[in-house]
Amino acid sequence: MPEMDGLEATRTIRKLDRADAKTVPIIAMTADAFAEEQKRTIDAGMNYHISKPINPQELYSVLAEFVNKSNII
Repeated sequence: MPEMDGLEATRTIRKLDRADAKTVPIIAMTADAFAEEQKRTIDAGMNYHISKPINPQELYSVLAEFVNKSNII
């Protein structure tokens, strides 16, 4: 992203004065699979970290978890 990276975007979203800013699911999808990067994404406020190449089953499972938590049909 030209204006900010995903970590900064997440921090910005989490600071918004909106009812859903603290709870909207944010999932990192990055080629960086190192534990340090995973910690950085979680510390920034993301809910989950998926490393590339994306495992479709992992992605579907994570998305289903958040859909079920929000009671979206």
